[in-house]
Amino acid sequence: MAFKTIMVQLDVDAIAAPRIAIAWDLAQRLETDLIGFCAAEPHFVPPTGTDDQAATKALWCQVEEIEGRLDCLREDFLSIVKGSNRASWRGEIGNPTRQLALNARIADLILTGSPTADLVVDRHRMLDRASLILAAGRPILVASDPLAPIKAESILIAWNDTREARRAVVDAMPFLITAKDVVIATVDNGNTGPRENAADVELFLTRHGVKARSEILDACRSEPAEILLQIGQDITADLIVLGGYGHSRVLERTFGGVTRSVLRSGSLHRFISN
Repeated sequence: MAFKTIMVQLDVDAIAAPRIAIAWDLAQRLETDLIGFCAAEPHFVPPTGTDDQAATKALWCQVEEIEGRLDCLREDFLSIVKGSNRASWRGEIGNPTRQLALNARIADLILTGSPTADLVVDRHRMLDRASLILAAGRPILVASDPLAPIKAESILIAWNDTREARRAVVDAMPFLITAKDVVIATVDNGNTGPRENAADVELFLTRHGVKARSEILDACRSEPAEILLQIGQDITADLIVLGGYGHSRVLERTFGGVTRSVLRSGSLHRFISN
């Protein structure tokens, strides 16, 4: 399966040009359409005393400010894509995570940026990437920090034989087929399972024309996420493919340790499926 449409998510309060540029570069190389997307919503302003009009006015001032920012981002987007008929724009008033998950129906791949390091995140204006991964029904490509072109010539697959990992490998096939080097990394927990699993994945990918090899990780040596990121550095990978799964389906933001650690690391582009 080839990607036909990529959607790039932009933050309403952030400089958008660098992310638009790498998304447009990727879209041109893959010969796909590109959709620019941004959404934000106003905060509820509780009325003070009996003056409901002041609260309503404050709410509409926020809406007007958001609309102004969306217009600016649209102009930035159209300027970078130079009016190409393979690029289009969507700006919406609404929760950024929820609206992006809904609009994901039109795209094969969602491209976003690294999570913010700030402790307090305004979910009215900023994306909740963990919730998006679980809600979008599409693979999410989280760009590295700092931003760099997505070449995907050397790719690391974090394999743990889950449904999510299997989904991620298939979803990432357009990148895997064109990569020069693909390493399947899995953790050795003391039995033959991981080696057999990795061998099966290697055979599966080889049959699809992917140049793949496997690497078994020693779980006693260090934390799996640390080993994965070190292997990624050793093979000069710029993309890691992994399944985005959680230990708790009630707490949607609670991911497994490896997924959570890799999502927080900005050293690689991260391709995540659920």
